[in-house]
Amino acid sequence: MKPTLLLLAFATALSAQTPAAEPSELSKLKTTVGRQERILKDWPNLNRYRAENATVAAPATGEERVVFMGDSITDGWGRRYGKFFPGKPYINRGISGQTTPQMLLRFRADVIDLHPKVVVILAGTNDISANTGPMTLEETEANLMSMAELARANGIRVVLSALLPTCDYIRPQTERRPNEKIRELNTWMRGYAAGTGAIFLDYFNPSLDDKQVLKKELTYDGLHPNEAGYEVMGPLAQKAIDAALAK
Repeated sequence: MKPTLLLLAFATALSAQTPAAEPSELSKLKTTVGRQERILKDWPNLNRYRAENATVAAPATGEERVVFMGDSITDGWGRRYGKFFPGKPYINRGISGQTTPQMLLRFRADVIDLHPKVVVILAGTNDISANTGPMTLEETEANLMSMAELARANGIRVVLSALLPTCDYIRPQTERRPNEKIRELNTWMRGYAAGTGAIFLDYFNPSLDDKQVLKKELTYDGLHPNEAGYEVMGPLAQKAIDAALAK
């Protein structure tokens, strides 16, 4: 059975099991089915930036182009909260909800083919929360290594970003994304960066409060940065980019 037909059958069966479903419930169901259909057809979401990538010209002489590869924390930078480096030739290629295997599949289209001097990778929190299924930290590390190796093979300098901590002040977040696991992955990233000549960008420690969780004032939900959160992240990212360009 084709994926579309399978999803329609699922939707029909589910609606049949819900007596007198409200229009709002049916609307939510259709939205869910549509989202799942898009994922089945384009799991890494190569379509998200395909048209935009086609309009990106080759870097000008002396241009220090940077691509930010990531998930919702990158995706929302300058789109929901914060300013995304005005006046800088920086390109945002974040996609909300993505995991490292999805990013690895789109790394050529959304990073290599744009010919940046530096790539800033922020990825892994959705692996920990199993957005696309259970994953070990070793599997996440392998995907991060593969992205870094692809970048270096194409003359792109690498910045590996520590995951931000989480907190439960606003919504429950730490159960799905325990700070202990985040620390473990960040520690590995720091060591890997040191051993390969990449730059390690520490967002984690500057974002902690005295309880060793994400500062409440830096987030709107305990996971994603708000305006103040991006104000903290921006200078840290720029310092790491400068260090990468200086290598």
